[in-house]
Amino acid sequence: MTADVYNRSLLLAGSKRNVRLELWEIERYGRDSYGDADYVSLYGMRPADWYRRGVRVLGRTAVECTRDVLAAQIADRMTRPLARARSAAALVVDPFAGSANTLHWLVRNLPGARAVGFESDPGVFELTRQNIAILDLPFELRQTDYPAGLQQLAASSDELMIAFIAPPWGGALNSDEGLDLQRTSPPIAAIVDTILTSFPGRLLCGIQIFERTLASSLVEVQRRFDWCHASVFALNAPGENHGVLVGTSRWVP
Repeated sequence: MTADVYNRSLLLAGSKRNVRLELWEIERYGRDSYGDADYVSLYGMRPADWYRRGVRVLGRTAVECTRDVLAAQIADRMTRPLARARSAAALVVDPFAGSANTLHWLVRNLPGARAVGFESDPGVFELTRQNIAILDLPFELRQTDYPAGLQQLAASSDELMIAFIAPPWGGALNSDEGLDLQRTSPPIAAIVDTILTSFPGRLLCGIQIFERTLASSLVEVQRRFDWCHASVFALNAPGENHGVLVGTSRWVP
């Protein structure tokens, strides 16, 4: 078993999954798995800096979070079409917030936007809520699942909804075929449908994808949008890179 596989299994499924990590554990995970002790950089800070300020993460969050370098790229791609959106107000929503780092980067790109994240796991919610308070980040986190959260979310008619969609992948990522968007938990298409039903106005979605994404599952999601564009970011070794599918509904950039 490689150090990469060992560390991921220990943090995701083992005794450290729901345990707050010490700084040395976070840095060792980054160093052993990716050759970079600062791999788990969050909120614009390397681990030593955010840990010093009191920010804490669980083992599962260290593995599952969208780290700074990726979150910044995703936020950039998602906000590019907004230059032609003809909207003065934006409502940014992360239905599966986790560390809320992507939400943080989206808000950095959209000063003044209203932003809300949903997180149903009590342990992840509590730590992320504390981290947001410590860093005084300008968005709200609610402890709820995404269908209930969307039902409770009041949006004005002039707001453009911007949703970042990255549910747990679970068994959706296969070493042979890549990521199957129909097997995420829940399936991506079902999440998009729920958002479209809950919010009748203009929508922009950013969906986290993988370097190898099952073509049929990608098409199933793309057909729900009026316009879409996929990007993959060369940040890791070949075959291990993430990307984003950006799609719009009820408007075209």
